[in-house]
Amino acid sequence: MSAVAEFASAQVPDMEGHFGPFGGRYVPETLVHPLQELEAEYFRCQQDPKFQEELSYYLSEFVGRPTPLYLAERLTRELGGAKIYLKREDLLHTGAHKINNALGQALIAKRMGKTRVIAETGAGQHGVATATVAAMFGLQCVIYMGAVDCERQALNVYRMKMLGAEVVPVHAGQKTLKEAVNEAMRDWVTHVRSTHYILGTAYGAHPYPVMVRNFHRVIGDEARRQILEQESRLPDLLIACVGGGSNAIGLFYAFLNDPSVRLCGVEAGGHGIQPEQHAARFHGGSLGVLQGTRSYILQDAHGQIQLTHSVSAGLDYAAVGPEHAWLHDNGRAEYTYATDDQALEAFMRLARLEGIIPALESSHAVAEAIRRAPTMRPDQIVIVNLSGRGDKDVSQVAAKLNLRMPV
Repeated sequence: MSAVAEFASAQVPDMEGHFGPFGGRYVPETLVHPLQELEAEYFRCQQDPKFQEELSYYLSEFVGRPTPLYLAERLTRELGGAKIYLKREDLLHTGAHKINNALGQALIAKRMGKTRVIAETGAGQHGVATATVAAMFGLQCVIYMGAVDCERQALNVYRMKMLGAEVVPVHAGQKTLKEAVNEAMRDWVTHVRSTHYILGTAYGAHPYPVMVRNFHRVIGDEARRQILEQESRLPDLLIACVGGGSNAIGLFYAFLNDPSVRLCGVEAGGHGIQPEQHAARFHGGSLGVLQGTRSYILQDAHGQIQLTHSVSAGLDYAAVGPEHAWLHDNGRAEYTYATDDQALEAFMRLARLEGIIPALESSHAVAEAIRRAPTMRPDQIVIVNLSGRGDKDVSQVAAKLNLRMPV
């Protein structure tokens, strides 16, 4: 049976949140009941026309959907291969795909009677999205962010504070995303009656991976409709960066049953595939449990979580979403990586050829398109998910490339 046929015949996740051997719910007993409550409310919302109507209204009128599917003509011509389309999630309100999920979860929190929301953030885009919807709905908001990420994403820290959120720098461990998740989970255990945890990626304990995927599947649903309108056929290749994996699974999901469409996720190669120099879980990770779910994790022989590195704060994480682990193992999707240098080069190339400054996260996907498109025929089509814009990264990139910034 082919990987695509195998997927079509499978029901994932199962009732306990398993994607094959991945996923599940590995949490302290204190969080079992809150997760069960969230699961029940989420599936009620899925079947509730009023909830779906409200979600659609805000996605259109507040968030800015649908986003364009844009033909990158100059990049395509320069590379001399396949046509490259960009799914422009960078044009959404707050500047990234993250608000699709933050909005959906905020609406659920309201229905559950929660008055306070918390979130973790790496690059800050999920934190900004959460602070935005909290301000709009009048919810108290606390964002946990690694101290290192607070420094390299200072612009987003200011944005969150301007929106009324409390930003808590986390100084434990590596001071990046993993530690921010730990602190958010501790907060949730302590304040579970009043608080909803708006987890920002397709990771964590069930129902988060399936819930986050479904709030982001609008990306792929739109892209499928748009490419059929523009080209009268499906694309040959989809490319998206993969940290936890929300933007990638959002794009991939609508195409999983199409055998002609290849799926490629791009992880953070950092300084190269050496221990503690990267965040490419499929190129150095192994099966384990971290922060509520079972997936591929960067860990040592004793199960201790390894340090990670990426120029991109949003990809600097030791684990990957369980649905991506399942797609990897059954062969439906392939996963590669781009190094820091390749991502930086792609960042500048897209800016100067297309007038679009991408997020460093998204630049990893652009780097793979730059590598792959010249090997493809001119009649073939690539869609790259441009998951966010790079305003937040400009000063960091300028420093790394020794570009002079105005005083």
